[in-house]
Amino acid sequence: MEPRLEALPPQMFAGKHLSMSYADNKTGELWRSFMPIRKRVTNAIGSELYSIEVYPAGFFTSFDANALYEKWAAVEVRDTAHLPCSLDILNAPGGLYAVFVHYGPAANGAETYRYIFTEWFPASNYEVDERPHFAIMGEKYMPNSADSEEEIWIPVRLK
Repeated sequence: MEPRLEALPPQMFAGKHLSMSYADNKTGELWRSFMPIRKRVTNAIGSELYSIEVYPAGFFTSFDANALYEKWAAVEVRDTAHLPCSLDILNAPGGLYAVFVHYGPAANGAETYRYIFTEWFPASNYEVDERPHFAIMGEKYMPNSADSEEEIWIPVRLK
């Protein structure tokens, strides 16, 4: 599974976020709080949903399943006009990303992430950059289907 490399400009997201760890995953709770409000975002760019992780500095140098990070359920927006007041804004800086496609049910996502971090990164000329990570869930995303596809965007920089 070879990624494509893509440079992104800065982006703005509107959504909800929670602090969590891999050991205390609150992803379901986060999405349940966001989805009823999502339809009220009238200035979204596209129909894709974004699952965004904002990790503290050094998170990947010594992995700890109990370490906290911030997870977002969001949509990309043009501006902050007319957003529901219960949503927050995340401004993500631009930069280079390695883009992987995860095929299959969301429950099998750990296999794709394991490949990225234990096989692809060590063999590549890149390392994880300290910018937001995200998964894009577009038209082909069906969380429980073997035919599902989602893009995993990992920020990278040359070693």
